[in-house]
Formats: sequence, structure tokens, C-alpha cells
Amino acid sequence: MTQTIQRAKKIGGSLMLRIPKDIVELEHIQPGEAIQMEIKKLRKDWFGAFPTLKTFTKEDRLHSRYE
Repeated sequence: MTQTIQRAKKIGGSLMLRIPKDIVELEHIQPGEAIQMEIKKLRKDWFGAFPTLKTFTKEDRLHSRYE
């Protein structure tokens, strides 16, 4: 099984997913051919989203409990 991550695009009232050319060639997919897909939403990774946010110190944690 070959995997790829693609964004859904709205076309009319439907959503469309692309199959990249390299996967089409690797799996020998032809137009009109039936294929099976597994759909899973990806969880957002927030790592690095706030690069300017400083790390919490022990004092910051103590103050936040009592304020």
C-alpha cells in the first residue's frame, strides 16, 4: 500500500483529492479503474507554532497557581 498526504479541495458541492503522478505510475492506476482509499484526518502539530514564547520557569508556575 502506498501512502500520501493531500489536502481536500472543494469543487462544486463535492470535495476532491488528488493522486500524485508518481503514485499513479507506481501502482499502475488507469482512468476509470476502481481503487480503495482509507481516509483519516491528520492531527495538527503545534510544535514550533509560537517560537517567541519563552519557556516557563519554576517561579512562573508558582505565580500562576496563586494569582
